[in-house]
Amino acid sequence: MNTPFFAATLALTAAVCWGTGDFSGGLATRRTDPFRSVLLIYSIGLGALLVIVIARGDPMPSLPDMAWGALAGLFGLVGILLLFRGFAAGRMGIVAPVSGVLATALPVVFNAFTQGLPGYLQLAGFAVALLGIWLISRPERFAGRPAGLGLAILAGLCFGSFFITLDQVGKGSPFWPLVAGRAASVAAMLLFALFTRRTLPLQQLPWGFFGLAGILDIAGNLFFLLAIQNGRLDVGAVLGSLYPAVTALLARFTIKENITRLQVIGVTAAMLAIVLITFPTG
Repeated sequence: MNTPFFAATLALTAAVCWGTGDFSGGLATRRTDPFRSVLLIYSIGLGALLVIVIARGDPMPSLPDMAWGALAGLFGLVGILLLFRGFAAGRMGIVAPVSGVLATALPVVFNAFTQGLPGYLQLAGFAVALLGIWLISRPERFAGRPAGLGLAILAGLCFGSFFITLDQVGKGSPFWPLVAGRAASVAAMLLFALFTRRTLPLQQLPWGFFGLAGILDIAGNLFFLLAIQNGRLDVGAVLGSLYPAVTALLARFTIKENITRLQVIGVTAAMLAIVLITFPTG
């Protein structure tokens, strides 16, 4: 089932997983520090991945694929640390979408230079998606700089680099490169904690939120990798980067963060973008 529609469905599934995982991780981060949150989430995800690859008996891919996976994992690590710091400093409904705009823009520009531009409907969909994500990210009033905005921008650049780097992985075993990325990230955090003599107490932590975030983050990575292996990077990145809409909606309906009229328009624009991007062109 190697079709553009199938690839788009995988990318949208990744967006749902990432958005829900970010929301769960954001709630956990409000009860502890971002570093410990990410380390626990990534460790849980690494454990889940190892169980999967052992159960499946997947063959080891090539060394370059493992290296690309490790590099992608490090980009994702820095991005998620910055994102969670932004969540702690500001509002989830603003920080996540701003990072999503930049995470989308980088792969679109990269793909335009490497594979050429997609069709007119998809280009229109990209524009509408960027507009929608931006509208979702706007504060209630255009007064002052939202808290955590700088962290959101840096996180978006890292996530865009994560998308581009993961696209270099071949179509062999999709799980092993993700294992390499997650192992490199966990190792980097443990080494940092060791050299800085950082203590990592594990008492009174919201383990349910951490567990959910860890599993959903890995699921999102897997669905996104499969999406870009079965379709274009720019299409996968744009649809995958709609995850902030999921985070913002969950924040609205569960912890009662305000959602403005502009944000409602932004969510509607995101839905329209999905139709334009996935519309058959031939």
